[in-house]
Parts: sequence; structure tokens; C-alpha cells
Amino acid sequence: MKTQNIRNMILVSLFAAFMVIGAFISIPFTPVPISLQTLFTLLAGMVLGSKLGAVSQLLYLFLGVIGLPVFSGFRGGPGILLGPTGGFLIGFVIAAYVIGKFIEAKKESRFLHYVSAGLLGTLIIYLIGAIQLSLVAQIGVRESMVLGVIPFLIGDLFKIIIATFIAIRLKLVVTIH
Repeated sequence: MKTQNIRNMILVSLFAAFMVIGAFISIPFTPVPISLQTLFTLLAGMVLGSKLGAVSQLLYLFLGVIGLPVFSGFRGGPGILLGPTGGFLIGFVIAAYVIGKFIEAKKESRFLHYVSAGLLGTLIIYLIGAIQLSLVAQIGVRESMVLGVIPFLIGDLFKIIIATFIAIRLKLVVTIH
């Protein structure tokens, strides 16, 4: 196996582990807990790129779906993906991919480009998460926004800025192929 492939597998596993840590560092809030998972999703897309970033998120979901207690509240199992927070979890995969694609489209590490990618990824997470929350909890879109999006806006803006700073610096030392 090529050294680069081994390195990529290690990085994917590392970012999946970051997601587990991000889930454990959570505060029960509304049906959607406050956690560091969005920060690590943003970083996965920004640092690993579209494919590896999405794979790291898929690995995290796989670990949870097979029953390991890696989701917030030390929960696991396939039922979590079908519950009120499942859309946010699925959104992590799509967001990491889209963020990576957005970053890959422009080779230079510009701060505003990374912030824009983070905003786009966060919007994807919110959109998919709020839709599923609305459907599963049988509430209107407005209420799902009040429970699953609005309380998180300011914190997620900070996460986007933090992820941008970290990603730009990591890109200087980590090369992904």
C-alpha cells in the first residue's frame, strides 16, 4: 500500500475520531444539542477535501449506526439517523463534501474563501437538519428553525472563523492527494 494511502486513511480516521470527541463535548439544549461537531465537519471538508472529508464523516456515521455510542449523549444505533437529529448527522457528510469542493475550486488559501465555504457547509447542515427535525417531530418549518437553527447561529459563526484559521494553517503542513 502506498504511503500516501496509509496517510489518508490515518487522516480520515483522525477526523472521524474528532467527530466522536465533538459529540461527547455537547450540551443538551433543544432536541438538537450544542456540540463541537460542526467545527470538526468544517475542518474535515477544509483540510481533507471533498472526498476524504466526506469519507471521514461517513466513517463516523458508520461507527454510530453499528451501535457504538459515538453520537451525542453517548448514543448509537441506526435509529438515531431516523430521529430528530438524524438530518444534521447526514448533513455533516454532504457539508464536508461541498466544503471540500468549494475549497478545491480555488487553490489559494484565502480567508474569505474558507469562510464562504464554511457558511455554505453550515447552511447545508441547517437545511437538511431542520427539514428532518420538522418531519420527525411533526412541527412546522418555522418551529424547527427556532429549535434547530436560530439558537446555533452565533456559535456556528465562531466555529466557521475558528475552522478557517485552523484549516489555513494546517494546509501549510498537511498535503492531501
